[in-house]
Amino acid sequence: MADVEGKNLASLLLRCVQLTDGVSQIHYVKQIVPLLEKANKNGKCDPTIRSCLDILAGIYLSLNLKNPLKKVLASSLNDLPEFFLTEATQSFTSRLQEELNTTTDLYSYRKVIDNISSCMENFDLGRSSVNNLLENGIRVSVMLVQKVQGFQRLHLKSSPTWQSMCGLLSIFTKFLSDDDLLQTIQSTSGLAVILFIKAMFHPPEKIPDLISSLLLRSVDHTSIPEWLLNCCRSLCCSDVSQSALLFLCQGTLTMLDWQDGRMGPSGEALLLDTVRVLFTLSSQIKESTLEMFLSRILASWTNSAIQVLESSSPRLKDCLNGNSDVVRRLLEYVYTHWEHPLDALRHQTKIIFRNILQMHQLALEESGSDLAADGFIFQLTESLLRLEWHSKGKYTCLGCLVDYIGIEHILALAKTIPSQILEVMGDQSLVPYASDLLETMFKNHKSRLKSRAVDSTWIDKWHETWVSPLLFILCEGNLDQKSYVIDYYLPKLLNCNPESLSYMVKILQTSADAKTGSYDSRGALGALMACLRTARAHGHLQSATDAWRDLVSSARIKQGLIHQHCQVRIDTLGLLCESNRSTEIVSTEEMECIQFFITYNLNSQSPGVRQQICSLLKKLFCRIQESSQVLYKLEQSKSKHEPENQLTRQHPSVSLQQYKNFMSSICNSLFEALFPGSSYPTRFSALTILGSIAEVFPVPE
Repeated sequence: MADVEGKNLASLLLRCVQLTDGVSQIHYVKQIVPLLEKANKNGKCDPTIRSCLDILAGIYLSLNLKNPLKKVLASSLNDLPEFFLTEATQSFTSRLQEELNTTTDLYSYRKVIDNISSCMENFDLGRSSVNNLLENGIRVSVMLVQKVQGFQRLHLKSSPTWQSMCGLLSIFTKFLSDDDLLQTIQSTSGLAVILFIKAMFHPPEKIPDLISSLLLRSVDHTSIPEWLLNCCRSLCCSDVSQSALLFLCQGTLTMLDWQDGRMGPSGEALLLDTVRVLFTLSSQIKESTLEMFLSRILASWTNSAIQVLESSSPRLKDCLNGNSDVVRRLLEYVYTHWEHPLDALRHQTKIIFRNILQMHQLALEESGSDLAADGFIFQLTESLLRLEWHSKGKYTCLGCLVDYIGIEHILALAKTIPSQILEVMGDQSLVPYASDLLETMFKNHKSRLKSRAVDSTWIDKWHETWVSPLLFILCEGNLDQKSYVIDYYLPKLLNCNPESLSYMVKILQTSADAKTGSYDSRGALGALMACLRTARAHGHLQSATDAWRDLVSSARIKQGLIHQHCQVRIDTLGLLCESNRSTEIVSTEEMECIQFFITYNLNSQSPGVRQQICSLLKKLFCRIQESSQVLYKLEQSKSKHEPENQLTRQHPSVSLQQYKNFMSSICNSLFEALFPGSSYPTRFSALTILGSIAEVFPVPE
């Protein structure tokens, strides 16, 4: 595999293994990672590199524990580019597996043990490989027992298969009980222990009682088979570790069949015992990784509870309805952890809360109660609404409630809730939660109003509830509120109901006549331009269409282009320059307005505003350049049956000529602005815009 020039990884390794001097070999080993970093830039792991990584694994495992080259190789491979890590881990794992499979004598065992211990010592790649090896051994066993039906009916205690399974169960029990092992291995072992007990214990109807006694640490040694005591002795005593107990709960929920309450009353009892153990562990566990596992397992418990409740006894329904002690403690867990620093754990609290609602619904189904009118749901909704809006978990839980009982029941309790949520949107940390909740609410409201409507009047109520508070914030809110509402809430509202744009424009046009704004206030005109700009950027508005002309006049746009407030001017310019389609034709009205804008706005005193003006105009020039390519192709096709482009309503050649005239006029205006004695802001703006034109249109003339 070595190349002729002797520069590839194979050549380097070949020279290294041909040397007998250890110091020289170390010199070559240190060149491996820099060479692979160069190969990484090509973005591929070719067969030669793959083979070399396998050879490197072989070299590492062949070296004596005290050989300094072994440590140097481990240190070098710790810096291996991430791109090659998967391949390298596979090579080390398969080489270690091969060593384990071919071990025959005491010396070989010692060598394998030394290699495993060296892999675990300051060697990330080696540690991952040993972890892989251990996990894969457990997963293969689990898969075999799950898939091969013979194992499920295995009760011949003298058979070799039985003896092998007892041996494996003993090993998995030791793994589960060893808190020094990686928790992923403990977790997988917990699954394996429960699965093997399920496959081996007879009669099957007593399995729930047996597992309950394991979880409650109350095993009667005289009542269980000798083989089970021998295999799982450490789990049958009273001092089982917290992690072992946690992963036994996980195995119980994952490996047993909870569907339709197939395990009967003893299965229901086991379900309740499991959650009580989890509650106890929740108050004891402080280590973050175990906390994460616990939250997932608690969420998994609620899923199992839902499966059992589909066809459970009245007693279990009493134990799991909203007024029960179990649900009270689940809610306590949600409230305690819904602002946990770990995203993944917060997500589990959402799953748990949503499942609590479903559990309560299933527990009530026989009585035929209306969920929205139910006392538990009413109290839960009221208690959430009473909380401060700075509590992030409140948003998530209210969103779940909306999905289950509908927004109208919440609006009946808190009519001003849209305004309350919009008020907090000045706080950046709350904006994503607030905008997501509002979206859930107004989508649900629209769906329910439409489903009952006999005519189109439903939209008036929807506008009054969701659009009117938005317009108030856009006109009267503080700067941060306006900015975040425009960026987060407005696009979602328009995506849900694009027709609302005309309603917004109508209201704001009327207000703009009375209150245009001032130097320090955007007023209704500013709100109007912000709405139109957002609508256009998200594809709800195109120029050169009747919808555009019906919504806003050129006079109104020009009013925005010379408004006293700089953000109104920027939003109006953004309306003209930005589009969700880079090839959208620039209309004659837009070109006229841009020319008007340049006449009055080159002398802006704010560097930030000048920067935004130049950036927006560059977007416009890019649109002209890309749309002109489309127009040119249309002109070349000379289609007689379609003389007019449907977007421009005129022949492509006419539009192209208008583009040329416009760009020529813009350039003249900009050059004229560079007269002797012109202000620095004017010169800066003119030269920056001319630079953008030269960049976008590189042809000299």
